[in-house]
Amino acid sequence: MPLALLALAIGAFGIGTTEFVIMGLLPEVADDFGVSVPLAGYATTLYALGVVLGAPLMTLLATRLTRKQMLLLLMGIFIVGNALTAVAPAFGLLLAGRVVASFAHGAFFGIGSIVAAGLVAPEKRAAALATMFTGLTLSNVVGVPLATWLGQQLSWRVTFLAVAGLGVIGLLGVAGLVPAQRERAASRLGSELAVFRNPQVGLAMLITVLGFGGVFAAVTYLAPMMTEVAGFSESSVTWLTAAVGVGMFVGNLVSGRLSDRAPMPMLYASLGGLAASLALFTFTAHHKGAAVVTLVLIGVFGFATVPPLQQRVMEQAAAAPTLASAGNIAAFNLGNAIAAWLGGLVIAGGLGYPAVNVVGALMTVSAIGITGYATHLERRAARGGRLVAGGGPAGPAHPAADRPADETAAVTTR
Repeated sequence: MPLALLALAIGAFGIGTTEFVIMGLLPEVADDFGVSVPLAGYATTLYALGVVLGAPLMTLLATRLTRKQMLLLLMGIFIVGNALTAVAPAFGLLLAGRVVASFAHGAFFGIGSIVAAGLVAPEKRAAALATMFTGLTLSNVVGVPLATWLGQQLSWRVTFLAVAGLGVIGLLGVAGLVPAQRERAASRLGSELAVFRNPQVGLAMLITVLGFGGVFAAVTYLAPMMTEVAGFSESSVTWLTAAVGVGMFVGNLVSGRLSDRAPMPMLYASLGGLAASLALFTFTAHHKGAAVVTLVLIGVFGFATVPPLQQRVMEQAAAAPTLASAGNIAAFNLGNAIAAWLGGLVIAGGLGYPAVNVVGALMTVSAIGITGYATHLERRAARGGRLVAGGGPAGPAHPAADRPADETAAVTTR
């Protein structure tokens, strides 16, 4: 794999770390600013909203810059946002820093996906995407636990300064390793929007929202579920989260290789495995050993959906892929937000923490149904294309093939 993928993976590692580390540092942030923990939680909510809004806004800027220039700009935005978060003298400025950092998220993964796919042969594109996203999965295994520990031992401000430092490394990596790009990072806005006329683009994003969103129905409430239902200590939550991250790492790498050979079977398999794992977690959440195994499976199947989904969006929007690619990253975050909200409703309704896994399973089953519908549309379109080529329903698909060789020759010379 090209070294440029390493630079993209480093950027992904930093972005994944800053997205999730705040969850483990909310008590420290709340104490520092004298606010409640729920209010401090807006640092997570506003980041997610910033990802959703930032993807299309950054795409507007991308019409004037090359892909490499845009990646450098995005890493610069990431550095500024995390540095502002680290030195914020007031809670409002911390929230502003989080929003600034979030604006780099969707566009970086969106444009980075296009660059990564362009660095390798067509038959290795899913593997290249998986290599870049390895940085994101490793952030859950190494980055978030280490950054959380650093914040608890020293200061949460030190954590975000360190994350800004990761951004500097990522920026230098992009500058030195990513080849110069002739293409603009995005086409004209009209061209970028035109690809959404293809229903397959919208369907792929909906699969992303519902499919991967199912993961966060469980993961969002992992801490109380494991401590209050499974009986783990609070100190165990860090390594339990890392266990999910290990599963994500494995699922991402395996899926990246298999998706190049059979993308749609891989998508069906990953969604089916995720739905089954989430449904199983409703029962295994009551038993420590079984809960750990199921958590790893959720991580494996959950992130196994990422390479085929991102690859599918890019293929369906091949004429102008930047907005669609970045939008699909926003769709992952939208799914996370919806799943967390629905899970909260279930808990508030008195059904208990394990019931959130039913929500996740139902979301993923819905994604399987939509995938089936998208496949049906593709097959119908392919049949329609053959009918048109053959002269209509009454005519054969390949008229020349039904004639003797001498007649075929006569036809082709007319």
